[in-house]
Amino acid sequence: MQTIGLVGGMSWESSAVYYRDLNLGVQQRLGGLSSPKVVLSTVDFAELTHLEDDQRWDQIGELLADAGRGVERAGADFLLLCTTTFHKVADQVQDAVSIPLLHLGDVVAQACVEQGVTRVGLIGTTVAMSDPFFSDRLARHGVETIVPPDAEHEWVNSAIYDELVHGRVEDATRRRVVGLSEELWDRGAKGLLLGCTEIELLIRQADVELPVFPCTTLHVEAALDRALA
Repeated sequence: MQTIGLVGGMSWESSAVYYRDLNLGVQQRLGGLSSPKVVLSTVDFAELTHLEDDQRWDQIGELLADAGRGVERAGADFLLLCTTTFHKVADQVQDAVSIPLLHLGDVVAQACVEQGVTRVGLIGTTVAMSDPFFSDRLARHGVETIVPPDAEHEWVNSAIYDELVHGRVEDATRRRVVGLSEELWDRGAKGLLLGCTEIELLIRQADVELPVFPCTTLHVEAALDRALA
């Protein structure tokens, strides 16, 4: 079994989901008392969000790269960033380590292509929806991304940062996000990317008509495939 390296803390709710699901996945695959080999480094989310507000992405990249180097020194065989938004600096992190970074965009795109879905709606943070770093990565694999109207970005972002990262799951928020997914469907989306770990706390396949691609779940499954190969 290879050792999975995690850079988390963005938010701790996200890191908890990764750690829990990796353990559940190994239990399901191997049974008994089996558990994954994991090295986890968490960063101060408040520090990163302050830097994000100031558009100081180089400094964010340095902080996450340093965390990645620590995970590598601790014995990780490959690395995951437990976040969608901060994959904006994924290349900077990859350049800082000698172990592979399992990029979320590649994993999600592969899942979409395998299901024959090449046009997807993305719901996530403002950065993930408005900046092309994630959609461009998907496009390399032939997957087109559409997002809610700009006017909705601030509301979605607030729902993530003011509610979900604190573990608050509100029915009114769920209903509005479901409404956004229906609008994306009307605009031609054939699948829905839950592009933020915390969104997976809010929305399940049973809530929407579109095929759901839960990015964190797919990332975890890909990590397990690699670790147990």
